Amino acid sequence: MGCLVIEDEADTARYICNGLKEAGFATAWCRSGADGLHLATDERWDVVILDRMLPGEVEGLRIVETVRALGKSTPILVLSALANLDERLRGLRSGGDDYLTKPFAFSELLSRVQALLRRSAGPDEPSELRVADLRLDLWRRRAERASRPIALQPREFRLLEYLVRHQGQVVTRTMLLESVWDYHFDPQTNVIDVQISRLRQKIDKDFSPPLLHTVRGVGYMIGVDA
Repeated sequence: MGCLVIEDEADTARYICNGLKEAGFATAWCRSGADGLHLATDERWDVVILDRMLPGEVEGLRIVETVRALGKSTPILVLSALANLDERLRGLRSGGDDYLTKPFAFSELLSRVQALLRRSAGPDEPSELRVADLRLDLWRRRAERASRPIALQPREFRLLEYLVRHQGQVVTRTMLLESVWDYHFDPQTNVIDVQISRLRQKIDKDFSPPLLHTVRGVGYMIGVDA
């Protein structure tokens, strides 16, 4: 899940981005309205979190209105210290999907983001994925095999989710670098091998049959059969 955070207060932005990364999101941050407008309209995001009061000529609600004028349905959560009813209604009428006042607890922000994602996913988007007795809960970002919980780090969950979404297919290093690590080049690192090894220890070591397979010289595949 990709989240764009448009927030001029560095401490607040770090607080949001760090929490989202721990919850398994890939995040990008910009602090000016002009940069936020460019990123929100030119790139695809699963959700946008933006502050209403931004430095420069482009304020938050202008970004919302421009996104909607372009026909984009990206879920948008508006953050603001303006808490009175008229201001909240203005934020929603401009095209915001939700409005959260500052200060806020990260747990509430995360719950609201997850609710927006569920709402935007539609009935065809699954809430869980399965391979044999391995189950991924996409909303809670939890995994279990044979009904036993598996503790995964956020990056491990993203890696496993990508593999499961492509179960039965060979996934190359390039595909993993671009989709899980957001690298659009090969940094000549063994990070994939290390993470695959850790993931295999967690989902296969104490279970049968093995699900995570290496296809030599090509990549990796998840499934009951190699």
